[in-house]
Amino acid sequence: MKVVIFCGGQGLRMREASEVAPKPMIPIGTRPVLWHVMKYYAHFGFTDFILCLGYRSEVIKQFFLSYNEALANDFVLSEGGARVHLLKTDIHNWNITCVDTGLGASIGERLRAVSHLLRDDEMFLANYGDTLTDANLPQMIETAKRAGSTASFLAVRPSYSFHVVSMQPDGLVTGIHDVARSEMWINGGYFVMRREVLDELRPGEDLVGAPFERLMARGELLAQRHEGFWAPMDTLKEKQQLESLHESGTAPWEVWDAHRRAQLQSLAAV
Repeated sequence: MKVVIFCGGQGLRMREASEVAPKPMIPIGTRPVLWHVMKYYAHFGFTDFILCLGYRSEVIKQFFLSYNEALANDFVLSEGGARVHLLKTDIHNWNITCVDTGLGASIGERLRAVSHLLRDDEMFLANYGDTLTDANLPQMIETAKRAGSTASFLAVRPSYSFHVVSMQPDGLVTGIHDVARSEMWINGGYFVMRREVLDELRPGEDLVGAPFERLMARGELLAQRHEGFWAPMDTLKEKQQLESLHESGTAPWEVWDAHRRAQLQSLAAV
């Protein structure tokens, strides 16, 4: 099952950082958030990636072209430097297809641009490339299969804080409460889709727009609620928060490193 990652946008809400690199390449620790997203999928065995590129595509291409497993991981050097034994690896078994899908293209247009690479797959996964979660991916896929939905996405609580206001037509307020205690859910950017969704795409349409409206009308769109960890990286403040979790060794999205996180939690409890 292939994983399509939309990483061609300009990331205008992080203009200070995205002027140098596309937002998916902004680092958390020593690796870009895009790597963290891909590592999440790889942990569950999905290592065939299609990157839909656009803004500063050369930065993403260069990152993977020059990726050195020895520099990124621990290793044992022997025979006077002639032999390098990696103690662990990152991307050695990843298959990465890079496709330039246009500078100003919408998500729907980017998906149309790579649709020819997905026609042989019954289902595929997709992601925005800048959001992190600890959601149970195999369970998401199984739920989508059982439901028979053409498209499914992760529904999450908003990560930002604001107050939801209830009011009468004349403006009289009848309720005000934090969004965390509301019934508001948003698109979390983790998709499970059947190839039939490709037939719903029209030129110029965004994915979460007319195509999804057509699926909704036929009862073929499923939202899967997730109460666990989910976080975007849209602002510098959010980047700092994710950095802090990563540096402390308690990053919930790093499902591939659960053993290390359990050790740190045990130490903290002593």
